[in-house]
Order: sequence, then structure tokens, then C-alpha cells
Amino acid sequence: MIMNADGRVKRMGFSFRVKLAILIILCCFFNSYAQVINVNIHAHRGGMLEYEENTINALKETYERGIRGYEIDIRQTKDGKLVLLHDASLLRSVGIDRPIEYLTLNEIRKLRTKQGNTIPTLEEVLDFFNDKEEVYVEFEMKTNNPMYDEATLKRYCDQLCDKIYAAKPPTSTYVLTSFDKRPLKYLKENRPKTELMLIKSEGLSENLLQEANELGIKRVACRIDGTTRGMVQHAKEEGFTVCLWPGTSVEDFLLGVALGGDHLCTDVPLAISKWVKANVSWIKLK
Repeated sequence: MIMNADGRVKRMGFSFRVKLAILIILCCFFNSYAQVINVNIHAHRGGMLEYEENTINALKETYERGIRGYEIDIRQTKDGKLVLLHDASLLRSVGIDRPIEYLTLNEIRKLRTKQGNTIPTLEEVLDFFNDKEEVYVEFEMKTNNPMYDEATLKRYCDQLCDKIYAAKPPTSTYVLTSFDKRPLKYLKENRPKTELMLIKSEGLSENLLQEANELGIKRVACRIDGTTRGMVQHAKEEGFTVCLWPGTSVEDFLLGVALGGDHLCTDVPLAISKWVKANVSWIKLK
């Protein structure tokens, strides 16, 4: 699927031969064990190719349709409040070419996205999940920016950690993630019980595992392309949890399953859920 200029989703046809080939491989492999397998998926930015990303509406609509895993992006406003936004600028989502870090929360509350949604605060998201059990949420720390100097970074990390774990339901899993090693290192040293994950824009490798080990982290997120099943198995043997991304189609999902990823990050969680229910009874989505 792709997003039209007006924000609506336009469906694209899947490559039948690619999907069929992957499905045959999966069927041969898993039928030999005659068991149902559990696959963890989470909605990237709330399912960005199905709903407007990082909005309460996206979380609400996907949750009501059975999705229980999410990834969202957290930035800090000029007056130190935490809000959801992926990009370094508001241009793509709102049409204003300014960093959200330059605006106060009161200024942000007056804005509307191109589809008419508000920019949620962290508190609004935590309130949404507060009464929901067994939900998996990744909070990506978007701190790769000169505005996040060391003092700002520490305040950001402490506030984020305090708020999410104070609001987390007992059976849910909340993970703080980042490409930026600084918040991961700070939290590991000062909040050692925090669930952390290192994200890299590359395939799984020994070097990536070494980087994570140096941080004392046993969760890694890496690209599907460039990752092998053997490397995923090796990572698991070393005690790692492996998240694979990006996922923009059912084919990506099937490839992630074949590679053995623990968590599969996808932009199309509802399309995957519908396809799995219709085609593969031996896969159970979590």
C-alpha cells in the first residue's frame, strides 16, 4: 500500500509469485513440525500506511481491530513536554517547516495534521493504553539532533522513563529504543531495569551484536534486507531478542517469519492480520 496525497491509502497488488514462493517454504518448514507458531507484530507509527502515523486515531483503530503491538516516536517540545512525532520537521505532517522542539506545547495544541488530527502528548498515549493488558509498545527516542545536548537528553530520558513505567499495565511490555546510543547508555547506567533496544539501519551482523553487548543491551532492531536466518538463530543463541524492519507488505511479513524474527515491525498490520486469518491457520499473531 502507499499513501495518496490526500492521506488515503491506495492498495497495490502483491507480487503473487514472490508471496507464493515464501509461503511454500514456510509451509514445508512448519508443517514438518505440525504446530501453530506465534508471531509478534507491531504497528510501525501506529500503522502508517493504513492510518495517519503517530496519532491517537491510528492507535485506537488498530487496537479495535485486534492489534496489540505498537511503535511510536517521542520528541520534546520547547517547554520540555513529550509528544509524538517522527520527523525532524513538522513539514510532512502539518505543513510547517519547523522542528517541533522549537514550539511550546500550547503552540502545538493549536496545530492539526494534514488529516485533521492533533499531535498527541505522551500522557494521552499512556492514558489510552492504561486500561489495556498485554500490549507491547516501543517508544523510540528521537534524540539524534543537536538540540538534545547532554543536559536536555538526561531530562528527556528521566521524564520519559518515569512517565511510561508509572503508567504501564502489569502485563504489558514497554521498551525504550533508539538509533542514538546516548540515551540507551544513560538509561542503562542510571535506570538498569529499563527494557532497551538498539536500532540499526542495516542487516543483522556480528558487529551489530557487539555494539549492543557493549551497551549491555539484549534487544536489537535491524533491517530485513541483509539479515540471514542463520544470523538470527545465532543472535537468539546469544540471548538476543531480534526485531526486523521495515515491513511494508505481506511479503515482508512472510520473509520476517521465515528469517525467525522475534518481533516484526510493519506499516500494514491490518492487511497482515486479514491475510493471515484467510490463508495460514498455523500462524497466530500476537
